[in-house]
Amino acid sequence: MRSPMSHFTANDHLLMARALRLAERAAWTTRPNPMVGCVIAQGEEVVGEGWHQRAGGPHAEVFALRQAGGRARGATAYVTLEPCAHYGRTPPCALALIQAGVSRVVAAMADPFPDVDGGGFALLRQAGITVEVGLMAAQARVLNAGFLSRIERGRPLVRVKLAGSLDGRTAMADGQSKWITGEAARADVQHWRARAGAILTGAATVLADDPALTARPEHGEFLPPLRVVLDARLRTLDCVRVREGGAPTLYLHDPALAAPVLAGVEFVPSPLQADGRFDLAAVMALLAARGINEVHVEAGPTLCGALLQAGLVDELLLYIAPLLMGDAARPLLAGLGIATMAQTVPLELADVRMLGKDLRLLLRPV
Repeated sequence: MRSPMSHFTANDHLLMARALRLAERAAWTTRPNPMVGCVIAQGEEVVGEGWHQRAGGPHAEVFALRQAGGRARGATAYVTLEPCAHYGRTPPCALALIQAGVSRVVAAMADPFPDVDGGGFALLRQAGITVEVGLMAAQARVLNAGFLSRIERGRPLVRVKLAGSLDGRTAMADGQSKWITGEAARADVQHWRARAGAILTGAATVLADDPALTARPEHGEFLPPLRVVLDARLRTLDCVRVREGGAPTLYLHDPALAAPVLAGVEFVPSPLQADGRFDLAAVMALLAARGINEVHVEAGPTLCGALLQAGLVDELLLYIAPLLMGDAARPLLAGLGIATMAQTVPLELADVRMLGKDLRLLLRPV
Protein backbone atom coordinates (compact mmCIF):
# COMPACT_ATOMS: atom_id res chain seq x y z
CA MET A 1 0.00 0.00 0.00
CA ARG A 2 1.31 3.43 -0.92
CA SER A 3 1.85 5.94 1.85
CA PRO A 4 -0.57 8.91 1.68
CA MET A 5 2.52 11.14 1.59
CA SER A 6 4.21 9.19 -1.25
CA HIS A 7 3.16 11.69 -3.93
CA PHE A 8 5.44 14.31 -2.38
CA THR A 9 8.86 14.37 -4.01
CA ALA A 10 12.28 14.65 -2.40
CA ASN A 11 12.32 18.27 -3.61
CA ASP A 12 8.99 18.92 -1.89
CA HIS A 13 10.43 17.63 1.38
CA LEU A 14 13.58 19.70 0.97
CA LEU A 15 11.68 22.93 0.37
CA MET A 16 9.17 22.35 3.16
CA ALA A 17 12.06 21.72 5.55
CA ARG A 18 13.48 25.06 4.41
CA ALA A 19 10.14 26.76 5.10
CA LEU A 20 10.04 25.25 8.61
CA ARG A 21 13.54 26.56 9.34
CA LEU A 22 12.47 30.02 8.19
CA ALA A 23 9.40 29.91 10.42
CA GLU A 24 11.47 29.09 13.47
CA ARG A 25 13.37 32.36 13.13
CA ALA A 26 10.34 34.16 14.58
CA ALA A 27 10.15 32.06 17.75
CA TRP A 28 10.83 35.14 19.92
CA THR A 29 8.94 37.83 18.02
CA THR A 30 5.71 36.65 16.43
CA ARG A 31 3.47 35.74 19.37
CA PRO A 32 0.59 35.50 19.84
CA ASN A 33 0.54 34.59 16.15
CA PRO A 34 1.91 31.25 14.95
CA MET A 35 5.35 30.90 13.40
CA VAL A 36 5.00 30.53 9.63
CA GLY A 37 7.52 30.16 6.83
CA CYS A 38 7.01 30.24 3.07
CA VAL A 39 9.20 29.21 0.13
CA ILE A 40 8.21 29.85 -3.49
CA ALA A 41 9.96 27.73 -6.09
CA GLN A 42 10.04 27.09 -9.80
CA GLY A 43 10.93 23.41 -9.72
CA GLU A 44 14.08 23.14 -7.63
CA GLU A 45 14.93 26.84 -7.87
CA VAL A 46 13.85 29.01 -4.94
CA VAL A 47 12.58 32.35 -6.25
CA GLY A 48 11.23 33.78 -3.03
CA GLU A 49 11.10 33.06 0.69
CA GLY A 50 10.03 34.70 3.92
CA TRP A 51 8.64 34.23 7.39
CA HIS A 52 6.07 35.96 9.59
CA GLN A 53 8.25 38.16 11.78
CA ARG A 54 5.81 39.81 14.19
CA ALA A 55 2.09 40.10 14.87
CA GLY A 56 0.54 42.90 12.86
CA GLY A 57 3.28 42.77 10.22
CA PRO A 58 3.27 41.08 6.81
CA HIS A 59 2.79 37.33 6.77
CA ALA A 60 5.33 34.86 5.43
CA GLU A 61 3.64 34.58 2.04
CA VAL A 62 3.81 38.34 1.50
CA PHE A 63 7.57 38.46 2.09
CA ALA A 64 8.09 35.48 -0.21
CA LEU A 65 5.91 36.92 -2.99
CA ARG A 66 7.69 40.29 -2.80
CA GLN A 67 10.99 38.52 -3.33
CA ALA A 68 9.68 36.30 -6.11
CA GLY A 69 8.03 39.09 -8.09
CA GLY A 70 6.82 37.93 -11.52
CA ARG A 71 8.51 34.58 -11.07
CA ALA A 72 5.75 33.55 -8.67
CA ARG A 73 3.46 32.91 -11.66
CA GLY A 74 3.17 29.19 -12.22
CA ALA A 75 5.33 28.43 -9.16
CA THR A 76 4.75 26.23 -6.13
CA ALA A 77 4.38 27.86 -2.73
CA TYR A 78 5.44 25.80 0.29
CA VAL A 79 3.85 27.07 3.50
CA THR A 80 4.10 25.63 7.00
CA LEU A 81 0.50 26.61 7.87
CA GLU A 82 -2.65 27.18 5.85
CA PRO A 83 -2.68 30.66 4.27
CA CYS A 84 -5.16 32.94 6.00
CA ALA A 85 -8.47 33.73 4.34
CA HIS A 86 -9.73 36.65 6.40
CA TYR A 87 -9.06 40.35 6.73
CA GLY A 88 -7.35 41.01 10.05
CA ARG A 89 -4.51 43.43 10.55
CA THR A 90 -3.32 42.30 7.10
CA PRO A 91 -5.20 41.18 3.95
CA PRO A 92 -5.73 37.46 3.25
CA CYS A 93 -2.59 35.61 2.17
CA ALA A 94 -4.65 33.15 0.13
CA LEU A 95 -5.81 36.08 -2.00
CA ALA A 96 -2.21 37.30 -2.43
CA LEU A 97 -1.15 33.86 -3.67
CA ILE A 98 -4.06 33.81 -6.12
CA GLN A 99 -3.26 37.28 -7.46
CA ALA A 100 0.41 36.34 -7.86
CA GLY A 101 -0.57 33.41 -10.08
CA VAL A 102 0.98 30.49 -8.21
CA SER A 103 -0.21 27.17 -9.59
CA ARG A 104 0.32 24.89 -6.59
CA VAL A 105 0.33 25.31 -2.81
CA VAL A 106 1.84 22.68 -0.54
CA ALA A 107 0.93 23.20 3.12
CA ALA A 108 2.22 21.32 6.13
CA MET A 109 -1.09 21.60 7.98
CA ALA A 110 -4.43 23.36 8.22
CA ASP A 111 -4.85 26.34 10.54
CA PRO A 112 -7.39 25.56 13.31
CA PHE A 113 -7.92 29.26 14.07
CA PRO A 114 -11.68 29.75 13.57
CA ASP A 115 -11.30 32.62 11.09
CA VAL A 116 -9.18 30.38 8.83
CA ASP A 117 -9.83 26.64 9.44
CA GLY A 118 -10.02 25.46 5.84
CA GLY A 119 -11.12 28.78 4.39
CA GLY A 120 -7.71 29.51 2.93
CA PHE A 121 -7.55 26.17 1.15
CA ALA A 122 -11.11 26.65 -0.16
CA LEU A 123 -10.24 30.04 -1.70
CA LEU A 124 -7.16 28.61 -3.38
CA ARG A 125 -9.02 25.63 -4.82
CA GLN A 126 -11.85 27.84 -6.06
CA ALA A 127 -9.22 29.79 -8.00
CA GLY A 128 -8.02 26.59 -9.67
CA ILE A 129 -4.83 26.24 -7.63
CA THR A 130 -3.70 22.73 -6.72
CA VAL A 131 -3.60 22.39 -2.92
CA GLU A 132 -1.81 19.55 -1.15
CA VAL A 133 -1.77 19.29 2.64
CA GLY A 134 0.13 17.20 5.18
CA LEU A 135 3.77 17.36 4.16
CA MET A 136 5.91 17.33 7.36
CA ALA A 137 2.79 17.97 9.43
CA ALA A 138 4.27 16.46 12.59
CA GLN A 139 7.22 18.87 12.48
CA ALA A 140 4.87 21.79 11.85
CA ARG A 141 2.74 20.86 14.87
CA VAL A 142 5.81 20.71 17.12
CA LEU A 143 6.92 24.12 15.84
CA ASN A 144 3.61 25.74 16.81
CA ALA A 145 2.65 23.50 19.72
CA GLY A 146 1.85 26.49 21.93
CA PHE A 147 -0.38 28.25 19.40
CA LEU A 148 -2.18 24.99 18.61
CA SER A 149 -2.68 24.27 22.30
CA ARG A 150 -4.29 27.68 22.83
CA ILE A 151 -6.61 27.35 19.84
CA GLU A 152 -7.49 23.66 20.11
CA ARG A 153 -7.47 23.12 23.90
CA GLY A 154 -8.19 26.60 25.20
CA ARG A 155 -5.00 26.70 27.28
CA PRO A 156 -1.33 27.44 26.63
CA LEU A 157 1.40 24.86 26.35
CA VAL A 158 2.91 24.60 29.84
CA ARG A 159 6.64 24.00 30.18
CA VAL A 160 8.04 23.48 33.68
CA LYS A 161 11.72 24.27 34.10
CA LEU A 162 13.58 22.38 36.83
CA ALA A 163 17.25 22.35 37.76
CA GLY A 164 18.57 19.71 40.11
CA SER A 165 21.30 17.38 41.20
CA LEU A 166 21.83 13.78 40.11
CA ASP A 167 19.84 12.68 43.14
CA GLY A 168 16.89 14.90 42.18
CA ARG A 169 17.34 17.81 44.59
CA THR A 170 16.82 21.50 43.82
CA ALA A 171 18.05 23.27 46.96
CA MET A 172 19.56 22.54 50.33
CA ALA A 173 17.23 22.24 53.32
CA ASP A 174 17.87 25.91 54.21
CA GLY A 175 17.03 27.03 50.65
CA GLN A 176 20.55 27.48 49.24
CA SER A 177 20.56 26.75 45.50
CA LYS A 178 22.99 29.15 43.77
CA TRP A 179 24.32 27.77 41.63
CA ILE A 180 23.42 24.14 41.00
CA THR A 181 23.95 24.34 37.25
CA GLY A 182 26.69 26.08 35.29
CA GLU A 183 26.75 29.17 33.09
CA ALA A 184 25.87 27.35 29.86
CA ALA A 185 22.71 25.88 31.37
CA ARG A 186 21.67 29.21 32.88
CA ALA A 187 22.19 30.94 29.52
CA ASP A 188 20.06 28.29 27.84
CA VAL A 189 17.20 29.02 30.23
CA GLN A 190 17.16 32.63 29.01
CA HIS A 191 16.35 31.47 25.48
CA TRP A 192 13.39 29.42 26.73
CA ARG A 193 12.17 32.38 28.76
CA ALA A 194 12.43 34.68 25.75
CA ARG A 195 10.24 32.47 23.55
CA ALA A 196 7.48 32.13 26.17
CA GLY A 197 4.45 34.37 26.31
CA ALA A 198 4.50 34.25 30.10
CA ILE A 199 6.85 33.26 32.91
CA LEU A 200 4.84 31.94 35.84
CA THR A 201 5.85 31.53 39.46
CA GLY A 202 4.28 31.22 42.91
CA ALA A 203 4.32 33.41 45.99
CA ALA A 204 6.68 31.07 47.86
CA THR A 205 9.37 31.43 45.19
CA VAL A 206 9.04 35.22 45.12
CA LEU A 207 9.29 35.44 48.91
CA ALA A 208 12.31 33.13 49.01
CA ASP A 209 14.30 34.46 46.04
CA ASP A 210 12.87 37.86 45.02
CA PRO A 211 13.49 36.89 41.36
CA ALA A 212 13.41 39.33 38.44
CA LEU A 213 12.02 36.69 36.04
CA THR A 214 13.11 38.66 32.98
CA ALA A 215 14.44 37.12 29.79
CA ARG A 216 18.04 38.00 29.02
CA PRO A 217 19.12 36.07 25.90
CA GLU A 218 22.61 36.81 24.63
CA HIS A 219 21.50 37.56 21.08
CA GLY A 220 18.37 38.33 19.11
CA GLU A 221 15.27 40.50 19.26
CA PHE A 222 12.44 39.28 21.48
CA LEU A 223 9.18 40.39 23.09
CA PRO A 224 9.46 40.60 26.89
CA PRO A 225 7.27 37.84 28.34
CA LEU A 226 4.53 38.62 30.83
CA ARG A 227 5.55 37.80 34.43
CA VAL A 228 2.72 36.06 36.26
CA VAL A 229 2.76 35.70 40.05
CA LEU A 230 0.24 33.39 41.73
CA ASP A 231 -0.22 35.17 45.05
CA ALA A 232 -3.64 34.55 46.57
CA ARG A 233 -3.09 36.80 49.60
CA LEU A 234 -0.78 39.31 47.86
CA ARG A 235 2.00 38.57 50.33
CA THR A 236 4.80 39.35 47.89
CA LEU A 237 4.26 43.03 47.20
CA ASP A 238 7.38 44.02 49.17
CA CYS A 239 9.46 41.97 46.71
CA VAL A 240 9.96 44.49 43.95
CA ARG A 241 12.35 42.84 41.47
CA VAL A 242 9.49 40.97 39.78
CA ARG A 243 8.01 44.37 38.89
CA GLU A 244 11.25 45.87 37.56
CA GLY A 245 13.23 45.39 34.37
CA GLY A 246 10.89 46.59 31.64
CA ALA A 247 8.66 43.51 31.44
CA PRO A 248 4.95 43.52 32.31
CA THR A 249 3.79 41.89 35.56
CA LEU A 250 0.46 40.30 36.40
CA TYR A 251 -0.58 39.24 39.90
CA LEU A 252 -3.39 36.70 40.23
CA HIS A 253 -5.10 36.80 43.61
CA ASP A 254 -8.08 35.77 45.70
CA PRO A 255 -11.26 37.39 44.27
CA ALA A 256 -12.29 38.33 47.83
CA LEU A 257 -9.21 40.52 48.21
CA ALA A 258 -9.06 44.17 47.18
CA ALA A 259 -5.99 44.78 45.07
CA PRO A 260 -3.81 47.88 45.30
CA VAL A 261 -3.02 50.19 42.41
CA LEU A 262 0.60 50.06 41.24
CA ALA A 263 1.88 51.78 38.12
CA GLY A 264 2.60 49.34 35.31
CA VAL A 265 1.27 46.34 37.25
CA GLU A 266 -1.99 44.47 36.72
CA PHE A 267 -3.98 42.66 39.40
CA VAL A 268 -6.60 40.12 38.31
CA PRO A 269 -8.78 37.95 40.58
CA SER A 270 -8.62 34.22 39.83
CA PRO A 271 -10.81 31.44 41.28
CA LEU A 272 -9.59 29.49 44.29
CA GLN A 273 -10.47 25.93 45.20
CA ALA A 274 -11.98 24.85 48.53
CA ASP A 275 -8.48 24.31 49.95
CA GLY A 276 -7.53 27.94 49.21
CA ARG A 277 -5.24 27.04 46.30
CA PHE A 278 -5.64 28.41 42.81
CA ASP A 279 -7.76 26.59 40.27
CA LEU A 280 -4.82 26.00 37.95
CA ALA A 281 -6.97 25.05 34.96
CA ALA A 282 -8.77 28.40 35.34
CA VAL A 283 -5.39 30.16 35.53
CA MET A 284 -4.36 28.62 32.21
CA ALA A 285 -7.69 29.47 30.59
CA LEU A 286 -7.25 33.07 31.74
CA LEU A 287 -3.78 33.23 30.18
CA ALA A 288 -5.02 31.68 26.94
CA ALA A 289 -7.71 34.36 26.73
CA ARG A 290 -4.87 36.89 26.86
CA GLY A 291 -3.20 35.32 23.83
CA ILE A 292 -0.50 33.41 25.71
CA ASN A 293 0.72 30.43 23.68
CA GLU A 294 3.48 29.14 25.95
CA VAL A 295 3.83 29.38 29.72
CA HIS A 296 7.32 28.89 31.15
CA VAL A 297 7.08 27.87 34.81
CA GLU A 298 9.89 28.57 37.28
CA ALA A 299 8.49 27.77 40.69
CA GLY A 300 8.96 25.64 43.78
CA PRO A 301 8.26 21.92 44.09
CA THR A 302 4.72 22.40 45.42
CA LEU A 303 3.39 24.47 42.51
CA CYS A 304 5.28 22.43 39.93
CA GLY A 305 3.96 19.24 41.48
CA ALA A 306 0.41 20.60 41.54
CA LEU A 307 0.59 21.48 37.83
CA LEU A 308 1.79 17.98 37.00
CA GLN A 309 -0.85 16.36 39.20
CA ALA A 310 -3.53 18.47 37.50
CA GLY A 311 -2.46 17.18 34.09
CA LEU A 312 -1.44 20.65 32.95
CA VAL A 313 2.26 20.03 32.25
CA ASP A 314 3.11 19.46 28.59
CA GLU A 315 6.89 19.56 28.90
CA LEU A 316 9.49 19.25 31.64
CA LEU A 317 12.73 21.10 30.94
CA LEU A 318 15.13 19.43 33.33
CA TYR A 319 18.74 20.51 33.87
CA ILE A 320 20.80 17.96 35.78
CA ALA A 321 24.10 18.96 37.39
CA PRO A 322 26.82 16.37 38.12
CA LEU A 323 26.63 16.63 41.90
CA LEU A 324 24.88 15.03 44.86
CA MET A 325 22.98 17.05 47.47
CA GLY A 326 21.72 14.39 49.83
CA ASP A 327 18.29 13.27 50.99
CA ALA A 328 17.79 16.23 53.33
CA ALA A 329 17.78 18.64 50.37
CA ARG A 330 14.56 19.80 48.71
CA PRO A 331 12.98 17.65 45.95
CA LEU A 332 12.23 18.51 42.32
CA LEU A 333 8.50 18.00 42.81
CA ALA A 334 6.22 17.68 45.83
CA GLY A 335 2.68 16.55 46.51
CA LEU A 336 2.37 13.93 43.79
CA GLY A 337 1.13 11.31 46.24
CA ILE A 338 2.90 8.45 44.51
CA ALA A 339 2.89 5.33 46.67
CA THR A 340 2.98 2.45 44.16
CA MET A 341 4.62 1.70 40.81
CA ALA A 342 1.19 1.91 39.21
CA GLN A 343 1.01 5.58 40.22
CA THR A 344 4.35 6.60 38.72
CA VAL A 345 4.35 9.22 35.94
CA PRO A 346 5.82 7.89 32.67
CA LEU A 347 7.75 10.43 30.62
CA GLU A 348 8.87 10.49 27.00
CA LEU A 349 12.38 11.80 26.26
CA ALA A 350 12.00 14.34 23.45
CA ASP A 351 15.52 15.81 23.48
CA VAL A 352 18.78 15.44 25.38
CA ARG A 353 21.99 17.45 25.17
CA MET A 354 25.03 18.53 27.15
CA LEU A 355 25.41 22.17 28.18
CA GLY A 356 28.86 22.55 29.64
CA LYS A 357 29.01 19.95 32.42
CA ASP A 358 25.23 19.79 32.80
CA LEU A 359 22.70 17.55 31.09
CA ARG A 360 19.48 19.01 29.68
CA LEU A 361 16.47 16.78 29.20
CA LEU A 362 13.25 17.79 27.48
CA LEU A 363 10.56 15.40 28.68
CA ARG A 364 6.86 15.04 27.92
CA PRO A 365 4.32 13.18 30.09
CA VAL A 366 3.02 10.15 28.17
